[in-house]
Amino acid sequence: MIAALRRLSLTQWIIISMVLGVALGVIFPDPPAGTPASGFVASSLQPLSTAFLRMIKLLIVPLIASTLIVGIAGHGDDLKKVGRLAFRSIIYFEIVTTLALVVGLLAVNIIRPGDGVSLAAASASQGTELASKHVTATGLIEHVVPQSFFEAAANNDVLPVVFFSVLFAVALTRVAAEPKRTMLGFCRSVSEIMFVFTSLVMWFAPFGIGAAIAVTVGRSGIGILANLGLLVLTLYGALVVFILGVLLPVALIARVPVRRFVQAVKEPALIAFSTASSEAALPRAMQAMERLGVPDRIVAFVLPTGYSFNLDGSTLYLAVASIFVAQAAGIAMPIETQLLMMLTLMLTSKGVAAVPRASLVILSGTLAQFGLPLQGVAVILGVDALMDMARTSTNLVGNCLATVVMSRWEGEPIPSDGPALVPQPGTPR
Repeated sequence: MIAALRRLSLTQWIIISMVLGVALGVIFPDPPAGTPASGFVASSLQPLSTAFLRMIKLLIVPLIASTLIVGIAGHGDDLKKVGRLAFRSIIYFEIVTTLALVVGLLAVNIIRPGDGVSLAAASASQGTELASKHVTATGLIEHVVPQSFFEAAANNDVLPVVFFSVLFAVALTRVAAEPKRTMLGFCRSVSEIMFVFTSLVMWFAPFGIGAAIAVTVGRSGIGILANLGLLVLTLYGALVVFILGVLLPVALIARVPVRRFVQAVKEPALIAFSTASSEAALPRAMQAMERLGVPDRIVAFVLPTGYSFNLDGSTLYLAVASIFVAQAAGIAMPIETQLLMMLTLMLTSKGVAAVPRASLVILSGTLAQFGLPLQGVAVILGVDALMDMARTSTNLVGNCLATVVMSRWEGEPIPSDGPALVPQPGTPR
């Protein structure tokens, strides 16, 4: 028995922990609001989930900074490659997120999950609070350019860290050989250590992930799907259509080895789904893409940047949620207004990954701008945790695919045969 358990992979342990987490959440639900808990409840496991997410956040800044610096400064002095990669990435991000909006818009108009949903009993206070957090182009630029690297690092703001790391690497290519060799050696050492650090942290993943699932189910309950189940099913169905109708054709056109890609991405995707946290899956995703054969300079640039500019799942969710509110409110929106709303969502959803509850902030601001009732946010909030899991894992898969597509576009070979060699915890990189 013990020998059989030892042979289980980390992915299998994560699946087992998710099943156990759901069971604990159902068996030990939180008591009704205002009622003190008597005995064990699933939400008591919150510290385990929080500890796991904190350990992951320890990894992000040193891993991204060191890998990106080595990737740019340690692989030739042709800085045109950096600009070309950035330009191609932005083009790809814009095309794919636009297609995500189209899929979401079609799904919500065909299925119409908002019909028959009442907003009368909901409060607008939550939506009003979130809508007050305006996201502007000026604010985005100010957010990207940090006034202090250490402030950005302390807040785990990925985009400013990427900005600093790119400039630092460009400067490193222009210094004398000895300082450059010393700094590159240091960054390489940090990068290697952080990947082993990631493997060690992953030993705790089944406990943290199982706790996160238990807390979510214990607080929200399975019964909440009775009223808003069609909205959740619409989102999940639209995401499946997006993956099969957009991401899969993109992979085939770019000659991505689909079988190896799926093997490599399944573990980070499970982490993203179960924790509903992009940060939790980022270090493992970087490790998986490098093991797949994507050059580290592409992985270190495209993945973190994609978390701000290529949020496919979140973008599709925003399309579904915004039109859902209009349907629930009984407001008929002509197609031209819906298209204008989608354009607004496409522009305002860029670069806000570091904002807490970023998708709800964007949704609330858009509802207010188009005169839709903010009570819709309170209604959606009841099942947002379930939808967040799906959109976060789709964001992860989309960004991992983007790294492979960019690698192909840059003329880098990706082996098409053999297993995806994603190391298990404790395995050297």
